[in-house]
Amino acid sequence: MVAGVKRQDKADRIGEVLDDLYPDPPIPLDHTDPYTLLVAVALSAQTTDKKVNEVTPALFAEASTPEDMVALGPDRILELIREIGLAPTKARNLWLAADRIVESGGEVRPDWDFLESLPGVGHKTASVVMSQAFGVPAFPVDTHIHRLAGRWGLSSAVNVERTERDLKAVFPIDTWNVRHLQIIYFGREHCPARHHDLTTCPICSWAATKRRIAEESDPSPTGRRR
Repeated sequence: MVAGVKRQDKADRIGEVLDDLYPDPPIPLDHTDPYTLLVAVALSAQTTDKKVNEVTPALFAEASTPEDMVALGPDRILELIREIGLAPTKARNLWLAADRIVESGGEVRPDWDFLESLPGVGHKTASVVMSQAFGVPAFPVDTHIHRLAGRWGLSSAVNVERTERDLKAVFPIDTWNVRHLQIIYFGREHCPARHHDLTTCPICSWAATKRRIAEESDPSPTGRRR
């Protein structure tokens, strides 16, 4: 492990590792345009991307535009997404959001205030749409990126909002849109939340502090498993 390394130097080295492993990471949620991406991201809260990708083909076959989603109605939307976590709430939010989009001209547009005003669309969902649909620099932070940022010593924040600010401070703005995807894939393939040996991880092994490694290696109830 590198001792006493500065946070910026650590971030630079992490970026090199991620660029080597994932030079061109794909968006994990299947979509065809900004609206279907918005829907897929909204559905992904507390649900795996895999499950979302299993559900959205049938949904988009019936409603791939805001107009079609409004016409579908919340009950039919619920039937199509029932396997998704929090399906009743998400079905109603999708319907309400589609109605709001139709009233605003029928298009999803790169406007932070507009996106975050939509029912069921928070800052993280808006950030994904802005970055991946419109190429606007953004750094979406979900609970997984928040966890890895803490493990790697890039942020000590207790909430995703502060973690986002910390990550934006250490990664160049022109890397944000790809960096958050790289971290997601790295977390899935190399850095899981549970039963993870930090000493063998391509990043944790040198980026995590000795204290953090000890905490996550402790199987007792007092050991902190993050």
